[in-house]
Amino acid sequence: MENNLLNGHLGNLILALAVVAWAIAQVLKVVIVLIQNHRLDFRRITGSGGMPSSHSAFVCACASATGNLYGWSSPIFALAAVLAIVVMYDAANVRKAAGEQAKILNYMMEHWMEMKPELFGKELKEFLGHTPVQVIAGAVLGIVIGLAGTWLFR
Repeated sequence: MENNLLNGHLGNLILALAVVAWAIAQVLKVVIVLIQNHRLDFRRITGSGGMPSSHSAFVCACASATGNLYGWSSPIFALAAVLAIVVMYDAANVRKAAGEQAKILNYMMEHWMEMKPELFGKELKEFLGHTPVQVIAGAVLGIVIGLAGTWLFR
């Protein structure tokens, strides 16, 4: 691959496109919260969870760029696609369940009068996972960036 703007920054076009997809997804989270809640929440830039899934965008940009550059039947695309599926499954299921459990535990900690709050430490993070729609939105964003980026910058 020839050297270009994106390829030059990270030395790898596929990695650069994955990072761009992740960054766009994170910025979109701030914009969506601004539109929905009429407030700027810059914590969304680095936070997990929310719309769209930056994890899905990241791995789908990687997989689609890999497929576009090396062939859809190549072993390297197969590896990238399997990784993307595992990450998206985790984002939509395992991490979502952990977030739901954190909600319940936080509620229990708030209402547990006989125990001192110091025993529990800080509140657990509830915003861990994604809904299936958030995962799909992130995947579509990543695929579009992966395909468009390899078409534009290779």
